[in-house]
Amino acid sequence: MKRRDFLVNSVSAGLVTGAAVGFGDVASLAAATLQVKNDWDLVAVRDGEPEVMFDRAIASLGGMSKYVKKGQKVVVKPNIGWDVSPERAGNTNPKLVGRIVKHCLDAGASEVYVFDNTCDAWNLCYKNSGIEKAVKDNGGKIVPGNTESYYKAIQIPKGKSLKDAKVHELILNSDVFINVPVLKHHSSASVSLAMKNLMGIVWDRRYWHRNDLHQCIADLVTWRKPTLNVIDGYRVMMRNGPRGVSEADVVTMKQLIVSADIVAADAAAALIFGSKPEDIPHIRIAHEMKLGNMQLDKLKINRIKI
Repeated sequence: MKRRDFLVNSVSAGLVTGAAVGFGDVASLAAATLQVKNDWDLVAVRDGEPEVMFDRAIASLGGMSKYVKKGQKVVVKPNIGWDVSPERAGNTNPKLVGRIVKHCLDAGASEVYVFDNTCDAWNLCYKNSGIEKAVKDNGGKIVPGNTESYYKAIQIPKGKSLKDAKVHELILNSDVFINVPVLKHHSSASVSLAMKNLMGIVWDRRYWHRNDLHQCIADLVTWRKPTLNVIDGYRVMMRNGPRGVSEADVVTMKQLIVSADIVAADAAAALIFGSKPEDIPHIRIAHEMKLGNMQLDKLKINRIKI
């Protein structure tokens, strides 16, 4: 998987030096470096525990207060679709979800909600994924997504295949939307990443599978882009996704991608998986629809090695 090398270079590749920017004093250099760090398009972190990697990533982007303001309502949307343990990597790592909740509350969020429209029984998914406990331990609120009454109709004027949908009311009522998928293989979409994770905010997903899945995935992004996308690549399901069969399907990679650009985030995560972004139809379609940039060589990327 040599394509992963693009993302796993040492942190020095992403930092400026005093000589490079021409500053003579330490204070000026620190201020300039902070400004550059806050201006990253994408952060790629490797070789740490999930919560530590997120700490480093969000700090390099300027801190969670850049995205969450005092008194705002936040919804965090991980993948909690499957009744499997964290070791199976069918769901987002609970340590990562818990840490994101904590950062949001520390930044002054009035409330932080977490939900998913699960595939298996929601209460078992929430419990056995470890996410329910992680959310509650860090002060967040876990909310079901298993009843149609939670979902409200929206129109998608710029959609080509997906013209309307029913979206969970938490998304409609939130000030900040943080999208936290797990990177994994998917039998229908090739890979499950940030855009694919948005299928968990809608009620009827069967329509998508019958009407050009990849176009529908891109279409929903035209309605609302998440404030921030955090892709969990700590444990990666390399085959038999989206549910997986056993821990034998999983490779521990210890990687994390963070970006406000959902297309760039997916492109970077695709490389970690060993795929070319342009070979994943919904990434290519979203790029062509100008919903984000899959051309990573055009972006400012901070690569951090723990």
